[in-house]
Amino acid sequence: MGMDRPGIEGHFASLPDPRVDRTKRHQLVDIVVIAILAVISGADGWDDIVDFADVREAWLRSFLELPNGIPCADTFRRVFNALDPREFGRCFASYVAELAGHVDGKLVCIDGKTMRRTFARERGEGALHMVSAWMAENAVVLGQIAVAAKSNEIPAIPALLALIDVQGATVTIDAAGCQREIAATIVDKGADYVLALKGNQTLLHEEVALYFDDALASGAALSHAVSVDKGHGRIETRRVWASVDLGWMSERKRWKGLRSLVMVERERQVGAETSTERAYFISSHELNAERAGAMVRGHWSIENGLHWVLDVVFHEDHSRIRDRRGAQNFALLRKLALMLLKNETSRPGKSIASKRKRAGWDHDYLFQVLAAAQPGHAEQ
Repeated sequence: MGMDRPGIEGHFASLPDPRVDRTKRHQLVDIVVIAILAVISGADGWDDIVDFADVREAWLRSFLELPNGIPCADTFRRVFNALDPREFGRCFASYVAELAGHVDGKLVCIDGKTMRRTFARERGEGALHMVSAWMAENAVVLGQIAVAAKSNEIPAIPALLALIDVQGATVTIDAAGCQREIAATIVDKGADYVLALKGNQTLLHEEVALYFDDALASGAALSHAVSVDKGHGRIETRRVWASVDLGWMSERKRWKGLRSLVMVERERQVGAETSTERAYFISSHELNAERAGAMVRGHWSIENGLHWVLDVVFHEDHSRIRDRRGAQNFALLRKLALMLLKNETSRPGKSIASKRKRAGWDHDYLFQVLAAAQPGHAEQ
């Protein structure tokens, strides 16, 4: 069974090589391809990548040139620490575009995650915070931007939106991204938004909360939906209300495209204890309650489908790669591996961890994982 070389190598052929000519004992595309294959197969660091390549050297030579054998761990480290994350991200986006398909009518969830052990005290640097755009339906990361702290997410979101195509999609963002400029950027790119609303937008938050309090107290005719989840000794009831009545809002004209308001009430019962919380959202869609509830729930797929898996299966929070560029580039390797594993469907019901082990043991199965990115394998 052979590998379609352009399927993996072609997208990274244009990646600028940061090395000077006299240090190039190994081809850049060989280094990148080995790293991708190794991370899919269970590698969590530079030494792991070399262990994978040493064991698989004869197989790797069937489709890579490897003029000077397998690169050492220091070579992988130096190269990925030197690679421009923006250029590596561009090639990454080219590769995953086939997995993403069209975004029209789909959710693009934007959220951040701190890579906890990427701090470097000796340089006075805190942990990196990665802001990612996740297309829930296809389990695809469209792009990422690194910032120095969670508090810097606001300027990162427009930069991320500039990198990706969201035309026709609905962009969902938590309260940190509920900014007028971000809403306008989304609309200008031909997309819609659902933005979580909290105290960082004090006046708007107060207006929306009071509106729903008054509407419920007066029995106003709002769109309403209820769902109940049970499990693990817990009962969670979600009640959603949506309104397209915005004529009363003093803030309405300051938010481009604003067409509806949403309130979600979550009641959790664990044993004899019951807690209730309310969350508010604004949207450029004219939403009813059922559709609004689905979009709000869909946003959290980025936590369960991306962030949780990166920590539990790919051990991202335990990674000790401290170099800023190296940490960003390895984060892209993990995301690419995760997407390919999620989109490989020949072993239904198998976990990502199980697929990752199988890829490490069986290079025929590893080819199948790579084939997930080829035309005809992704949901279009």
